[in-house]
Amino acid sequence: MTAFSAIDGQEEPEPDKESFTPEVEPQPTWCPGCGDYAVLRALKGAMPAVGRSPEEVLLTTGIGCSGKLSSYFESYGYHAIHGRALPVARAAKLANPGLEVVAAGGDGDGYGIGGNHFIHTARENHDLTYIVFNNEIFGLTKGQTSPTSPKGHESKTQPHGSAKDPIRPLSLSLSAGASYIARTAATNPRQAEEILTEAIEHDGFAHVDFLTQCPTWNKDAKEYVPYIDVQEAEDIEFDVTDRREAGEAMYEAESRLYEGEVLTGRFYRDDRPSYGEEKRRTGEMPEEPLAESYGENEWPQPASDLIDKHT
Repeated sequence: MTAFSAIDGQEEPEPDKESFTPEVEPQPTWCPGCGDYAVLRALKGAMPAVGRSPEEVLLTTGIGCSGKLSSYFESYGYHAIHGRALPVARAAKLANPGLEVVAAGGDGDGYGIGGNHFIHTARENHDLTYIVFNNEIFGLTKGQTSPTSPKGHESKTQPHGSAKDPIRPLSLSLSAGASYIARTAATNPRQAEEILTEAIEHDGFAHVDFLTQCPTWNKDAKEYVPYIDVQEAEDIEFDVTDRREAGEAMYEAESRLYEGEVLTGRFYRDDRPSYGEEKRRTGEMPEEPLAESYGENEWPQPASDLIDKHT
């Protein structure tokens, strides 16, 4: 029983994948063959696995093809401006810790325009899940070079080939302070659902770099196959709780990606307290969620008080 059903006394059925299919816009309109479909499918499978129902979830998204995810997923949703999905997600989680918060955006949205928010959300270890649709291109705006486009990649903005090395998202996430880091691919749906389930269950900032092929604007990336699961490969062995070993494994995976070898799996996990837990421990955040203190006609601090203070 959720907090919402407890109010009206009605018992709700256990959520399943179909519970997260909206009635208003049930069919996605991404291009045929787009990897974004795999993210939606994995997320629909992960939420029931962690026991969440649609009214217990907030999905914030940025601008781009990935931004439509909140339209195709039944939950509370907030479609933010470019690069700003994380600040909204952070605020919502701090105001209502009981809410399951997921943020999603593309590689240009998350590693470029919103890169500063990504770094500091990881550093502060906010308890939310961040899914980055990594297709190595700006897809919605029709094929411009993105932060993850490989060096030499030709596009409308780099017609003679990109002169820049691509960003290393896993390594950046580790150095910034994320406490759960994984990479999966649209071509591995079983692993994708398992990783998203683990990321959602994790207490802290969980970053999932999700390789999503773009058959329309980035044919160079193919379909990210064949892939190798780093947890199952015989020639790859490292401790996901050891920062040094995890960092070396990430660097190897990021280097081999552009050589045509896709390494996916769990790369790092740290069980340190989340930002919200630290704030509650020091007494800087109330035990009662801020979202629950605003009842009918009961405003702890009326807007008039704020206006008087600043006028």
